[in-house]
Amino acid sequence: MVNRKNGRKAKNNAHRVEEVLGIKRGEPVSPWRIFRIMAEFVNGFEFLQNYKKAVTIFGSARFPTQSPYYHEAEAVAYRLAQDGYAIITGGGPGIMEAANKGAVRAGGKSVGINIRLPFEQRINKYVQEFESFRYFFTRKVMLVSASKLYVFFPGGFGTMDELFELLTLIQTRKVTPVPIILVGKKYWTPLLQWIDETFYRELRSIAEEDREIYRLVDTADQAYRLAKKFLGQKKYEPHSNHWKKRVYLT
Repeated sequence: MVNRKNGRKAKNNAHRVEEVLGIKRGEPVSPWRIFRIMAEFVNGFEFLQNYKKAVTIFGSARFPTQSPYYHEAEAVAYRLAQDGYAIITGGGPGIMEAANKGAVRAGGKSVGINIRLPFEQRINKYVQEFESFRYFFTRKVMLVSASKLYVFFPGGFGTMDELFELLTLIQTRKVTPVPIILVGKKYWTPLLQWIDETFYRELRSIAEEDREIYRLVDTADQAYRLAKKFLGQKKYEPHSNHWKKRVYLT
C-alpha cells in the first residue's frame, strides 16, 4: 500500500513537471527541451548586459489607462528615465505599459521582458527593446536580476509571486540586497499588517529586520524621492542598524 501511494505521488509530481515544461503526458523529456531552457537563461542574461543602470517596475496587466495607478506608474517611470535609468517591465499591458510609456516620454530606454501566453500578455507599443520567454521561471529570474531598484504597484497573483520571490532572495542573501518600494497604501497596508501581525508577532516565522526589506509609499512623487535616496547610496543594506527604523513618507 505504501509503495502504491508513493508511486501515485511520484506520478502526480511527474505530471506537474510535464505541465511546467510544456510536455504532453507521457512524452519523454527531450534533451533539446533542456537546451531550450538553458538558451533562455543565456539569451536573457546577455540581453540584460545592455542595461547597467536600470529600475524594474511591476504591477497588474489589467489596469486600464484611466486607472490612477496607471498614471502613477507612468509618472515615476518618467522621472527615473529622465535620470538615465532604463525602465524594465514585463512588457505587457496595464502597469507595465504605463511604465514603458513614461520611459518613452522621457526619451529614456524602455525595455520589456515578456512571457508568451495564450491570453492577456501582449507586448505593449511603448517597449523599444524586448526579450520573450516561454517559461515563467526563466523570465522571473531575469526580472529579479535586472535592476538596482524594484517598484511594485498593485497587481494580482503574478505581482505577488514576483514580490515574494524577491523578498525571499534578499532575506536569504541569495542576491545582493536591493531596495523594494511598494506604491499604494490602500492596497498594500492590509498585506503588510498581516505580515507584521501573523508572520512576525504571532508565528515568529520571520525576523524583525526582514520587515525592513521593503518600504511603503502612496504616490509617484514619494516613490521617486525614496528611489533617489536609495539610488544615491554607494551600498544598500536593509539589515544594518541604519535601516532599523522603517521609512514612511507623508
